[in-house]
Amino acid sequence: QVQLVESGGGLVQAGGSLRLSCAASGRTFSMYEMGWFRQAPGKEREFVAGISWTGSGTYYADSVKGRFTISRDNAKNTVYLHMTSLKPEDTAVYYCAAGTNMYQLRSNPNYWGQGTQVTVSS
Repeated sequence: QVQLVESGGGLVQAGGSLRLSCAASGRTFSMYEMGWFRQAPGKEREFVAGISWTGSGTYYADSVKGRFTISRDNAKNTVYLHMTSLKPEDTAVYYCAAGTNMYQLRSNPNYWGQGTQVTVSS
């Protein structure tokens, strides 16, 4: 079992930055591919970024490439999402997720966090 707890969301002006954190419980954190999803009001949840268990592979949605960076610290059981050049359309609830492989992560994660709100004002 893996429990995920996100933090770091908030209100920021367009062009600003935020760093989200996701703290995981469980000794097997380093075996999971980790990722971030988001869901805006009235829209479906979408994949934002993913990172392999070693941290050597990272994947991004086209809408955030060049602006968001995903990273992980397996010693701290934590995955991060550093968001820069934020836009109003980035406003959403951001969810941390874990999957046994990248396909599982992107299609049907094994575990979800409770979400953290990010609001970008124009």
